[in-house]
Amino acid sequence: MTKGELVAAMAEKAGISRAEAKQALDAFIASVVGALKRGDEVRLPGFGRFTPVHRPAGPARNPRTGETVRRAASATARFHAGEVLKNALNGHG
Repeated sequence: MTKGELVAAMAEKAGISRAEAKQALDAFIASVVGALKRGDEVRLPGFGRFTPVHRPAGPARNPRTGETVRRAASATARFHAGEVLKNALNGHG
């Protein structure tokens, strides 16, 4: 599903215009990114949680050549699915 398809689905389900749905989605994304940048976890009970992760610099291996290279420190995020989402995906909800 693309962002445009998600916006269309949100607009239809919420009974709002696509412009309003896009604005809501953009606000959601900005809010999650802001919280993760501050080091905060974002919890959506039943759906899941977004967790900020800091990866320190260190050695890494190029899987194609086997060569050891230096990996720079980086920040990323992980998503952990909640029970309601897991159950829905497995046909239990």
